Amino acid sequence: MLRLMDEGKSLREAFGRLLRELREARGLSQSELALESDLDQTFVSLLERGRRQPSLLSLFALCEALDIEPYVVVRRLQLALTPAAKRG
Repeated sequence: MLRLMDEGKSLREAFGRLLRELREARGLSQSELALESDLDQTFVSLLERGRRQPSLLSLFALCEALDIEPYVVVRRLQLALTPAAKRG
């Protein structure tokens, strides 16, 4: 069970880093992203800090606001969490 909790934390942190990277690449502030995705700015901040994880609805709203397909975000997270040796 501890391993699953550790993996969940890693996933939340990786998602937070990716979300911040995507937001900054679009030149948006957290407040602007929150407004565009109809989410609370505090929630966006918590996501970026790895303190919360998005629901599917939130993920899709964020992706729409960032003009990126959800599967691209999931794939980038998968790659970020896969050790380089396993990727080949």
